[in-house]
Amino acid sequence: MPWHARLQLDYQQESGRSVARHRHDGPLRILQSLYPEGDAICHNVLVHPPGGLVGGDTLTIDIHGAPGSHGLLTTPGATRFYRSEGEVALQDTRIRLDADARLEWLPLEALCYSGCKAENRLRIEAAPGAELIGWDVTALGLPNARLPFERGSLLQHIEAPGVWLERGRIDASDQRLLASPIGLAGHRCMASLFVVSGTPMGKARRDALLEIARGLADADVLAESAGATSPHAEIVVLRVLAPLVEPAMQLLRRVWQAWRAELWRLPASSPRIWAM
Repeated sequence: MPWHARLQLDYQQESGRSVARHRHDGPLRILQSLYPEGDAICHNVLVHPPGGLVGGDTLTIDIHGAPGSHGLLTTPGATRFYRSEGEVALQDTRIRLDADARLEWLPLEALCYSGCKAENRLRIEAAPGAELIGWDVTALGLPNARLPFERGSLLQHIEAPGVWLERGRIDASDQRLLASPIGLAGHRCMASLFVVSGTPMGKARRDALLEIARGLADADVLAESAGATSPHAEIVVLRVLAPLVEPAMQLLRRVWQAWRAELWRLPASSPRIWAM
């Protein structure tokens, strides 16, 4: 039988402390709140005990940031879309940030196994003054395990309504997309790091973020397959193609740390779960 799981996570500011309150239905959990940076920033780990999704499974994640709150959310491992016998496996994440709220959305990669039928959706709504730094990392198949992405499909949807929309379907049978120089050029990891602001950013601020991303990307082994752009005054995006997840994730983490220092004057502070 398919799994249907839902999580509602609310960040609130209470007497200078960001507090996470949550409700769940089905196998989706939030671990204990941690404060490695002090009371202002609440770190949480999102856990899906079954460890993956098969056809018919649905994960719905609703995240709300109240005014002045700051949450950082990650996962202990990859989201796995396994082979499907016909139905779609769906992960649907919706983020709403009130005025002056901040969120760092930093889940580990989504792995698309050969034969999967997957949809991965992310919707971000940011009120004036709210800001989000987040990423989306997807791997097709498991090259190191000699399990290539030979069948199946992924529909990927990232949206800030009225501001930014990226939507595309990757089908394992589309070799022009997967192999050609104007497609993925044989790469099997796609990664995007983005800033979403509820208020248009000035040119100087966007230029500073772009300069940081481009400088770090140009010095990286993935320099030829990474690029940063600002498609809207409320959006800055770094996109990366890589043969494997690890080099892409290393670059995204460096840029994320530099961006949070530029945007919020915060030092680098990686979630503890990443060191395990």
